[in-house]
Amino acid sequence: MTSDRSGSEAAGADPGASRDAAQARREAEQAARSVPGAPVRRSRLGRRVSAAVRLVAALTIVGGLYTAFAPSSNAEETPKLSDRAAAGKRLFDQSCVSCHGDHAQGVTGRGPSLIGVGSAAVEFQVGTGRMPLARQEAQAERKPPMFNQAQAREIGQYIQELGGGPQLPGGDNFRDGGDPSRGGQLFRVNCASCHAFGAGGGALSSGKFAPSMKEATDRQIYAAMLTGPQNMPVFGDNQLTPEEKRDVIAYIQDLKEDRDPGGFGLGRYGPVPEALVIFLVGMVALIFAGVWIAGKS
Repeated sequence: MTSDRSGSEAAGADPGASRDAAQARREAEQAARSVPGAPVRRSRLGRRVSAAVRLVAALTIVGGLYTAFAPSSNAEETPKLSDRAAAGKRLFDQSCVSCHGDHAQGVTGRGPSLIGVGSAAVEFQVGTGRMPLARQEAQAERKPPMFNQAQAREIGQYIQELGGGPQLPGGDNFRDGGDPSRGGQLFRVNCASCHAFGAGGGALSSGKFAPSMKEATDRQIYAAMLTGPQNMPVFGDNQLTPEEKRDVIAYIQDLKEDRDPGGFGLGRYGPVPEALVIFLVGMVALIFAGVWIAGKS
């Protein structure tokens, strides 16, 4: 009974009163928006525009700070070269650029990059005639050099200033002060397996070989140990100290002055060829002696 009465009263309510209440609410909201300091509801588009403006302002500030404090972008592509390196660059441009590139960056299929190899490697390769390379082979062989030692050092100085790398100490005589006895021990441990005990060289795999040191100078031997050309391992200062390198050089150069007091050295290749010669010559001599004795008897 009570619920029926409430429903009938709600159904019989005046529609005009509802419209007046809605109008009153709208006027109240409009009045609230007009009050100073009251929060104003912003549209979604307005918020996006505000965020974009803040982002652009932040990027502008960061870009300005970078421009103010970053290094100058006007650096030269090629650093300023010394007179010696400039002379080396002229030689490089004449004879090396076709394989190693305008800035020694290398050319695919022709020659490797020289950035970081250092002046020691260049002086060894150019000073021994291995570079410029005559043709592609399993190994670059020593030949009469195209450039003299002064020119080889100039090219090496250019590569050194271009990209850095190992350098040789000054001077041409590295054997003085070295201990040949100690150098012999180091040579037999580190070098004899490839270069043989007498530094005469030896065969390696795939058509490669360890060259003889008969014509090698002090600087060339030092450069080879320091840079490890071709199949040779690198003997940096952590593997062989500069003093030990001088000992090895003293031993090698002392070998060259040895006159084989025991007789014919057979190239100093070691006991195997000596035993082979003794066997062949001795057997042939014994056979002929036996035949001669049998014929006489």
